[in-house]
Amino acid sequence: MGRFNAGVVNWARMYDCYSDVDRVPELLALVEREDDAEAWTELGYRLVLEHDLLSPASLASLPRLVRLAEGSTQARHLAGAIMERAASHHDGDELLADSAEVIAEFGALLDRHLQTRPADYLVTFRALLAVREQYHWANVLGDFADDFYELSCPHCMVEVTIAIGGHGRYAAIRDWHLGDIERRDLRPSPAEELSGVGRWMYEIAVRDGKAVLAEGISHLFGKAECPGCGSVFTIADEYEAANCLVLR
Repeated sequence: MGRFNAGVVNWARMYDCYSDVDRVPELLALVEREDDAEAWTELGYRLVLEHDLLSPASLASLPRLVRLAEGSTQARHLAGAIMERAASHHDGDELLADSAEVIAEFGALLDRHLQTRPADYLVTFRALLAVREQYHWANVLGDFADDFYELSCPHCMVEVTIAIGGHGRYAAIRDWHLGDIERRDLRPSPAEELSGVGRWMYEIAVRDGKAVLAEGISHLFGKAECPGCGSVFTIADEYEAANCLVLR
């Protein structure tokens, strides 16, 4: 498959999720002229199919979507969805490298939007994580209203449920008849001990006054006690190691 840049795209080689090569450029031209709801809907399923499947046309569309994203919620969300799933595309690293400048522009746009504390804050936050190549967290991060993360204890391999939300903040063994049993309270990481992406996520949430998100992140990047063997481990490290997407 040929490479592309923000200025020149050989659309004859950029098939979409339905293996068509002509419909996506037609739809992009239409939404560039007018805010057509039906065109946006069709673009959505041609560029991001069933949550995780991308096509060459998906990544090739990014420059034009980013140009529209400042004034279009649909363009911003679709570009964000493409970025979140970019790691699953077999040529994702090469194609994203060709659009490095436009992706950086998109990141700046997303960050400005976050600072307005918009209704779509979490969607925007996840898109910015993807722009920063944090594809795993871009795909799994929730709003901590009722979030559960399943992982194996690194010491005894028992399956542990991590709950962060309205039902509590704990590690437990999930029993399908009794619910979450043998609960152990999580140990959130103090802000000064956070590092890497966890610290960045926390600081952005605090900056924007998102207290629930910031508190959830401090727990997600904190520690849990295994209900099975009593060992203590870092939640984010174990969850990421077991589930992290890798660009191929």
